Amino acid sequence: MELTELLGYLGALIVGLVLGLIGGGGSILTVPILVYLIGLNPIIATAYSLFVVGVTSVIGAIKNFQKGLVDLKTSVVFAIPALIAVYLTRRFLVSLIPDVVFTVGDFEVTNAVFIMVFFAIVMLLASLSMIRTPKNNSNDDETSDIIYNYPLIGLEGIVVGVLTGIVGAGGGFLIIPALVVLAKLPMKKAVGTSLLIIAVKSLIGFLGDLSNLSIDWSFLLIFTALSIVGIIIGVYISKFISGTKLKKGFGYFTLIMAFYIIYKELF
Repeated sequence: MELTELLGYLGALIVGLVLGLIGGGGSILTVPILVYLIGLNPIIATAYSLFVVGVTSVIGAIKNFQKGLVDLKTSVVFAIPALIAVYLTRRFLVSLIPDVVFTVGDFEVTNAVFIMVFFAIVMLLASLSMIRTPKNNSNDDETSDIIYNYPLIGLEGIVVGVLTGIVGAGGGFLIIPALVVLAKLPMKKAVGTSLLIIAVKSLIGFLGDLSNLSIDWSFLLIFTALSIVGIIIGVYISKFISGTKLKKGFGYFTLIMAFYIIYKELF
């Protein structure tokens, strides 16, 4: 086994660890690990990422549900448009991306480069979301009434669904703010609810790939199993580590990774 492949499997553990510690962000790591360490094509990597993040998030969602930190009604309101969007994106839109997206002079932007640069832009947005210190708000009360802004929640679900379909990221950095602002969920419940939404729509998105791609199940299941071990460890360690500091630190790491991907793909 080559060093890069070994580091890739170690990265699977880290993906789960991050999901367990901060309730999101693991998907931001999965695609770069699969592309740069394992050596997969970006389109295949985004598909595998959906499965890994989806299954791993199921474990996190179950643990949060046991603690009463998952709002099922909000999950349904958000998830239905997201599920439709992510499935249609993986089933039809991704396969329509041409081999050469566009040409600038002598430089060809292939579909692989396009997807990785688009993913890097998503990483930039994610890093800013994690680095920014959230303002204190009134919806920290676990017993506060939940207000449903159906049109906005549905629209956010569609946007996140399309984004998830293209880059294979769970979109937790978009879902959590939406649940806090639009559904007035307390932060802890927003994190738990987000994991459930991420789990369901990621796995639905993966189903859209089954007819388009040949899946290496032996590799995918091993990688996913390591990620599950990571999230179990992460959930346990989260009791002893400040989530705010860890989230901000991971945000800076994501920012550096985003610039690295842009540099590597374009320069």
